[in-house]
Amino acid sequence: MAKASRKRKEPGSNADGAAEFGRLSLEQFLPYRLSVLANTVSRDVARMYDERFGLSVPEWRVMAVLARYEALSAVEVAGRTAMDKVRVSRAVARLLRAGVVQRATDRTDRRRSELRLSARGIAIHAQIVPLALSVERELLSVLSAEECRSLDLLLAKLQARAEEIEGMGP
Repeated sequence: MAKASRKRKEPGSNADGAAEFGRLSLEQFLPYRLSVLANTVSRDVARMYDERFGLSVPEWRVMAVLARYEALSAVEVAGRTAMDKVRVSRAVARLLRAGVVQRATDRTDRRRSELRLSARGIAIHAQIVPLALSVERELLSVLSAEECRSLDLLLAKLQARAEEIEGMGP
């Protein structure tokens, strides 16, 4: 009788044979794990942004991107934050009402409007950055410097591959 070949189970993988029968070990499924981690961290950070500054996570992301790249259209903000246009539009509308963001018509292309942080937005951003970096430091404190470098490299590789897969289409 021939021996059935078995795949060796890789750490963090679902290669335990469950997939053969249409089952998935959700706790080991990388997209699920990344989502849970992101949601856990985002909830903690969102609580801080809301309690101290009255901001949602999408609003903070818009602010962070505008602080980094200055004048951007809403479509460009959506692209740089990986948020959908509706979420960006809602965040921008609220930030405009709060006086945190300003909108102006692009001088070279009158059809395009540019978003920028207002003086108030710049001041709020300056207060949030040290807090956000503190949360990041606390989260990464369980990793060695080498593990942090590896994590950065691995995340970049996974992001690049995810973008390749996304570009392949269905």
